[in-house]
Amino acid sequence: MYDRMETVLMKAFADAPVLVKPGLTNTKTDRVYELRSYESGTEKLFHNKVEMFNKGGEVGIFKRLGFNAVFYGEVIAGASMPNLMYMTTHADMAARDRNWKSFSNDPAWNQLKVDPAYQDNVSRIEINFLKARPYSDL
Repeated sequence: MYDRMETVLMKAFADAPVLVKPGLTNTKTDRVYELRSYESGTEKLFHNKVEMFNKGGEVGIFKRLGFNAVFYGEVIAGASMPNLMYMTTHADMAARDRNWKSFSNDPAWNQLKVDPAYQDNVSRIEINFLKARPYSDL
Protein backbone atom coordinates (compact mmCIF):
# COMPACT_ATOMS: atom_id res chain seq x y z
CA MET A 1 0.00 0.00 0.00
CA TYR A 2 2.72 2.49 0.93
CA ASP A 3 6.40 2.62 1.80
CA ARG A 4 6.23 5.59 4.15
CA MET A 5 3.63 7.66 5.91
CA GLU A 6 3.87 11.32 6.84
CA THR A 7 1.51 13.36 8.99
CA VAL A 8 1.03 17.05 8.24
CA LEU A 9 -1.15 19.55 10.07
CA MET A 10 -2.12 22.69 8.18
CA LYS A 11 -3.89 25.97 8.79
CA ALA A 12 -6.08 27.15 5.90
CA PHE A 13 -5.15 30.28 3.98
CA ALA A 14 -7.26 33.37 4.66
CA ASP A 15 -8.43 33.49 1.03
CA ALA A 16 -9.30 29.76 0.97
CA PRO A 17 -10.65 28.88 4.43
CA VAL A 18 -12.44 25.61 3.54
CA LEU A 19 -11.93 22.52 1.39
CA VAL A 20 -13.59 22.84 -2.02
CA LYS A 21 -14.90 19.92 -4.00
CA PRO A 22 -13.56 20.09 -7.58
CA GLY A 23 -16.03 21.48 -10.10
CA LEU A 24 -15.16 18.84 -12.67
CA THR A 25 -17.73 16.61 -14.36
CA ASN A 26 -15.49 13.91 -15.82
CA THR A 27 -14.91 10.60 -14.06
CA LYS A 28 -12.67 10.68 -11.00
CA THR A 29 -10.41 8.00 -12.43
CA ASP A 30 -9.35 10.32 -15.28
CA ARG A 31 -8.61 13.30 -13.04
CA VAL A 32 -5.17 14.47 -12.00
CA TYR A 33 -4.72 15.76 -8.46
CA GLU A 34 -1.58 17.87 -8.11
CA LEU A 35 -0.24 18.33 -4.58
CA ARG A 36 2.43 21.01 -4.31
CA SER A 37 4.67 21.89 -1.38
CA TYR A 38 6.63 25.15 -1.39
CA GLU A 39 9.47 25.34 1.10
CA SER A 40 11.03 28.62 2.20
CA GLY A 41 14.47 29.30 3.62
CA THR A 42 13.18 31.22 6.65
CA GLU A 43 9.94 31.88 8.52
CA LYS A 44 9.93 35.45 7.17
CA LEU A 45 10.17 34.24 3.56
CA PHE A 46 7.49 31.60 4.24
CA HIS A 47 5.05 34.22 5.56
CA ASN A 48 5.89 36.37 2.54
CA LYS A 49 4.94 33.54 0.16
CA VAL A 50 1.67 32.94 2.04
CA GLU A 51 0.97 36.68 1.72
CA MET A 52 1.71 36.43 -2.01
CA PHE A 53 -1.02 33.79 -2.33
CA ASN A 54 -3.53 35.80 -0.28
CA LYS A 55 -2.99 39.57 -0.51
CA GLY A 56 -0.88 39.28 -3.65
CA GLY A 57 -3.72 37.52 -5.46
CA GLU A 58 -2.15 34.19 -6.44
CA VAL A 59 -5.19 32.29 -5.08
CA GLY A 60 -7.43 34.46 -7.24
CA ILE A 61 -5.34 33.79 -10.34
CA PHE A 62 -5.63 30.02 -9.82
CA LYS A 63 -9.39 30.37 -9.32
CA ARG A 64 -9.87 32.56 -12.39
CA LEU A 65 -7.89 30.12 -14.55
CA GLY A 66 -9.91 27.08 -13.44
CA PHE A 67 -7.34 25.15 -11.42
CA ASN A 68 -10.07 23.63 -9.19
CA ALA A 69 -8.07 24.07 -6.00
CA VAL A 70 -9.14 21.77 -3.19
CA PHE A 71 -7.16 23.55 -0.46
CA TYR A 72 -4.31 25.92 0.36
CA GLY A 73 -2.62 25.56 3.74
CA GLU A 74 0.24 26.71 5.92
CA VAL A 75 2.04 23.69 7.35
CA ILE A 76 2.13 24.14 11.13
CA ALA A 77 3.42 20.65 11.93
CA GLY A 78 5.23 18.29 9.60
CA ALA A 79 8.40 17.74 7.64
CA SER A 80 10.27 20.33 5.57
CA MET A 81 9.04 23.36 7.49
CA PRO A 82 8.57 26.18 6.87
CA ASN A 83 6.35 25.31 3.94
CA LEU A 84 2.91 25.63 2.48
CA MET A 85 0.91 23.10 0.53
CA TYR A 86 -1.96 23.24 -1.92
CA MET A 87 -3.83 20.82 -4.17
CA THR A 88 -5.31 21.52 -7.58
CA THR A 89 -7.46 19.22 -9.71
CA HIS A 90 -7.48 18.84 -13.48
CA ALA A 91 -9.64 16.79 -15.83
CA ASP A 92 -6.52 14.94 -17.06
CA MET A 93 -2.80 15.55 -17.59
CA ALA A 94 -3.37 17.43 -20.85
CA ALA A 95 -5.75 19.83 -19.06
CA ARG A 96 -3.19 20.22 -16.26
CA ASP A 97 -0.51 21.16 -18.80
CA ARG A 98 -2.85 23.67 -20.48
CA ASN A 99 -3.73 25.22 -17.11
CA TRP A 100 -0.08 25.70 -16.16
CA LYS A 101 0.68 27.16 -19.59
CA SER A 102 -2.16 29.68 -19.16
CA PHE A 103 -0.84 30.46 -15.67
CA SER A 104 2.69 31.10 -16.92
CA ASN A 105 1.31 33.41 -19.65
CA ASP A 106 -1.16 35.21 -17.38
CA PRO A 107 -0.52 38.99 -17.18
CA ALA A 108 -1.50 39.17 -13.48
CA TRP A 109 0.93 36.34 -12.60
CA ASN A 110 3.71 37.89 -14.68
CA GLN A 111 3.26 41.16 -12.84
CA LEU A 112 3.05 39.48 -9.41
CA LYS A 113 6.14 37.28 -9.85
CA VAL A 114 8.38 40.30 -10.50
CA ASP A 115 6.96 42.40 -7.65
CA PRO A 116 9.98 43.32 -5.47
CA ALA A 117 7.92 42.57 -2.35
CA TYR A 118 7.71 38.86 -3.27
CA GLN A 119 11.17 37.89 -4.47
CA ASP A 120 13.11 34.73 -3.54
CA ASN A 121 10.50 33.45 -1.07
CA VAL A 122 10.57 29.79 -2.23
CA SER A 123 13.68 27.62 -1.93
CA ARG A 124 12.23 24.28 -3.07
CA ILE A 125 9.06 23.02 -4.75
CA GLU A 126 7.88 19.41 -4.50
CA ILE A 127 5.14 18.18 -6.83
CA ASN A 128 3.19 14.95 -6.40
CA PHE A 129 0.49 13.64 -8.72
CA LEU A 130 -2.34 11.70 -7.11
CA LYS A 131 -5.33 9.72 -8.32
CA ALA A 132 -8.74 9.59 -6.65
CA ARG A 133 -9.71 6.40 -4.88
CA PRO A 134 -13.27 5.05 -5.33
CA TYR A 135 -14.19 6.06 -1.76
CA SER A 136 -12.97 9.64 -2.15
CA ASP A 137 -15.46 12.52 -1.93
CA LEU A 138 -13.14 14.59 -4.10
